[in-house]
Amino acid sequence: MADTQAREKTPVDFWFDPLCPWAWMTSRWVLEVEKLRDIEVRWHVMSLGVLNENKLDELPESYRKLLGPEAWIPVRVVTAAEQKFGKEITGKLYTALGTRIHNEGRGNTREVIEEALAEVGLPVELAKYGTTDTFDAELRASHNDGIERVGQEVGTPVISVPGSNGEDVAFFGPVVTPTPRGEDAARLWDGTLLVASTPGFFEIKRTRDKGPSFE
Repeated sequence: MADTQAREKTPVDFWFDPLCPWAWMTSRWVLEVEKLRDIEVRWHVMSLGVLNENKLDELPESYRKLLGPEAWIPVRVVTAAEQKFGKEITGKLYTALGTRIHNEGRGNTREVIEEALAEVGLPVELAKYGTTDTFDAELRASHNDGIERVGQEVGTPVISVPGSNGEDVAFFGPVVTPTPRGEDAARLWDGTLLVASTPGFFEIKRTRDKGPSFE
């Protein structure tokens, strides 16, 4: 019976980079929506490092450091964990990493990564994959799967859901802070799907009046 119910839920594919604060907040919102709507979130990696690797020279120094080699470390570890232990671990590891990196403000360190791995029952030795290209082909394939649905001009997160006509409805964001809870989260979900699935809809954007607010 439980398996039948699971199959009836609408799959929501969510692409994230563990280092992105905006993706983190959106991911917590989607998990809140999962409690209130018949959806099932499926997690996928994408990479700000991959997205920006050919334009680092055009970015300010602070962004070059942020999006350079260090940006690859957490997402490579998540990719390695997924390849070795299956997709069911991806969302759990993302939560363990994001809580430390964003909520606790501890940054992208080896200690943080090893703690997150241990929390979800994975060997801490997986942290070594953060500085190797062992699973970069799989990382790039997942990244491209997500970004090609919305275009190269956006970042992370990317969300894709089945549309009523059988085609995927994919969009970047929404970027929202602080994370909506309860029915506020559900209403935002309903509205986002309505806008994103409207034929011919292109873009909506408002002025950002505050930075990320982590919980």
